[in-house]
Amino acid sequence: MAQERWLTFDCFGTLIDWTSGFRAVLAPIAGERVEALMSSYHRIERAMEAELPHRLYRDVLTAGLVQAAEAIGLPLAAADADILVRGWGDQPLFADVPAGLGAVREAGWKIGVLTNCDSDLFARTVAKNPALAPDLIVTAEQVGSYKPAFGHFARFEQQTGVARADWVHVANSWFHDIEPAHRYGITRIWVDRDQSGHDPAIASRVVRGVGDLATVAAVVTG
Repeated sequence: MAQERWLTFDCFGTLIDWTSGFRAVLAPIAGERVEALMSSYHRIERAMEAELPHRLYRDVLTAGLVQAAEAIGLPLAAADADILVRGWGDQPLFADVPAGLGAVREAGWKIGVLTNCDSDLFARTVAKNPALAPDLIVTAEQVGSYKPAFGHFARFEQQTGVARADWVHVANSWFHDIEPAHRYGITRIWVDRDQSGHDPAIASRVVRGVGDLATVAAVVTG
């Protein structure tokens, strides 16, 4: 396996449109305050993922939503606390993903996913979106940590024996993926779907989508 070429991906935000997905799931309980609830949740999620001991992502989703609603003064029924868990598999693919991943596979790349969600949650996502099915999946549940910690990267490298010259990491999140991939010393393609304004200099290449990823990956790896 050491001679194989791998593209690893973050999933949610890069391949799955989790902004639209979260909005659709939360709008029925938050109404016109859905954007405020989402913003509050994402701030709290980052803090919770940095805490020890590690907790499952489904617990982060549930406890984080309760705290996020409290933080903005939004009443949340107990029965709705796990609404993000229940709606997880309904989040949509970005439109450019099926063709983009297909071209990557046709170009001979293996596909890995390094995700901060639980193994069963990712399985539900793949069941709804078969185009996502990777050759290898590394979840936060498996490694007991959340990116930007190095656990996912180290586990993937250990399991595949991949040469770093044959490995490119592809992601939207500068904080969770591009910055740690830079520190880990692997080639990284930043799919800056959010136009976040972070430092593009630490990315090997910056793109807006994955439609031309096979071509971009060939260029950055020489």
